[in-house]
Amino acid sequence: MLTEQQFTDAAERYLDMVYRIALNWFRSPADAEDAAQNAMLRLWQTDTEFRREEHLRYWLVRTTLNECKRISGHPWRKRMVSLENCPEPVFSDPARQTLFQEVMELPMKYRLPLYLYYYEGYSVDEVGEMLRLKASTVQTRLARGRAKLRTQLEEV
Repeated sequence: MLTEQQFTDAAERYLDMVYRIALNWFRSPADAEDAAQNAMLRLWQTDTEFRREEHLRYWLVRTTLNECKRISGHPWRKRMVSLENCPEPVFSDPARQTLFQEVMELPMKYRLPLYLYYYEGYSVDEVGEMLRLKASTVQTRLARGRAKLRTQLEEV
């Protein structure tokens, strides 16, 4: 179990990452805040011993993804229509901003692996573990996502 200071340090380091992953999943700041809050609550309540910083980071990503799936699975979500527009991150380079917007337009099965791989810096194997996919499936989705992205960018 984490001490209060260890939890505070972890929250300061990783809350932004947890929120960005949830925002990527939901495209709704309110839902992303809920998922991020629940993931951090699970961190506070866990008895898991984190031997390395990478283990803690991986645990938080996996917990955030599980929390997003749990929230998405509620029956009331099928009847809900999001009225909020998701504010997008601002990049200093307009080309990067355009690229990010195009990545966010991809279907989730391509968007999430691309986001975790390129924006969060995880390896193919790590993305596979987090999404519970084989590394070859992640590579395929990355390749297909890049191809779809290329097509989208050619149209712009």
